[in-house]
Amino acid sequence: MKLKKCSSCKTYTQKATCPNCKEKTKDAHHKYLKLKSAEQSLS
Repeated sequence: MKLKKCSSCKTYTQKATCPNCKEKTKDAHHKYLKLKSAEQSLS
């Protein structure tokens, strides 16, 4: 799963649409993607 960011309200989610404002989300900055994948590899 990739972390995504809403460009409208700046919230992070894993969904294709923002749960707050219903706008489409984009992939988060690569720094946050690395953190998320590091967490999963530790589990």
